[in-house]
Amino acid sequence: MDLNLSFFTGLSCGVIIGISLFALKQYFGSFSKAAKTVQKFSSNSEYKLVLVVRTDLNMSKGKIAAQCGHAAVGAFEKALKRDPESLKVWQMTGQAKIALKTDSVDEIKQIAENAKKIGLITSLIRDAGRTQIAPNSITVLGVGPAPKDVVDRVTGHLKLL
Repeated sequence: MDLNLSFFTGLSCGVIIGISLFALKQYFGSFSKAAKTVQKFSSNSEYKLVLVVRTDLNMSKGKIAAQCGHAAVGAFEKALKRDPESLKVWQMTGQAKIALKTDSVDEIKQIAENAKKIGLITSLIRDAGRTQIAPNSITVLGVGPAPKDVVDRVTGHLKLL
């Protein structure tokens, strides 16, 4: 009888220890993933999402707001799949969004290319052409969310909208 009791006591302790170790690995593993994200960009700065708006299209304020919304949602969806750790950091630190302007389709394409080269998420928005803008026109580029200093490498030269 003592042998059976000892066996089941040992088995129970082993299961509890195993579950505890698994839980600790999961808990601390999530922290190491977040740390890897910051290391990916070699930055400790705050996170932001930049929306680069083309001003040469002469969009109304409402149209700009709608296009920025498309870019923000697009960037969010891509971040959810490609870089959920950065997305979580951005969400937990105020979800900063900055609107900047450019007056050139060539510049917005170059910014998108440069951002992709350094591993930033981009969301390039093309208008459907149902209202003010010609179909397939590039209107807004979302860059990030990512550390401010990293995003500024490709958008720091632009002025606020």
